Amino acid sequence: MPLCFIEPHDAIRVIAESMGREARRQLVGEVMHAWVDEIPEPELAIHYERAVADLDAEDLSMLAAWHASLETVGQPIANTDFLLSIYPSLGEYRREALKVAAGLGGEDAFDAGVTEEQALAKVLPHLSRERATELANECIELYLWDRLGTPN
Repeated sequence: MPLCFIEPHDAIRVIAESMGREARRQLVGEVMHAWVDEIPEPELAIHYERAVADLDAEDLSMLAAWHASLETVGQPIANTDFLLSIYPSLGEYRREALKVAAGLGGEDAFDAGVTEEQALAKVLPHLSRERATELANECIELYLWDRLGTPN
């Protein structure tokens, strides 16, 4: 059932306000992934650099471990300069690397007090109407999961 009376970006915000914290965090993750999917190819490296620059030592280690799981770059070092230098060699995995880095940074931001609403306000305006419509439909499913619970 499409929501025709409200823009999809606004529908996402409204639905998010009605969800519990865990569901909102999951929704923010979905919005972040959608945002990364829509970044033009030439801009990926810039966003990756910004995301990696905000990571602490623990997150850099987790990002390096993710890189190691690809087995495309040898043994990565949990160091900003190294992770930035190997980014171009990731090929088809560059978007996924940005999603991982942005997700790690997002968790740190939440821990530092950034709210889910602030995160959505920062990213949602960058989504196309089509992608926001897809996400609004996913939000409805997530809302139902949150409100109805899942069988144990």
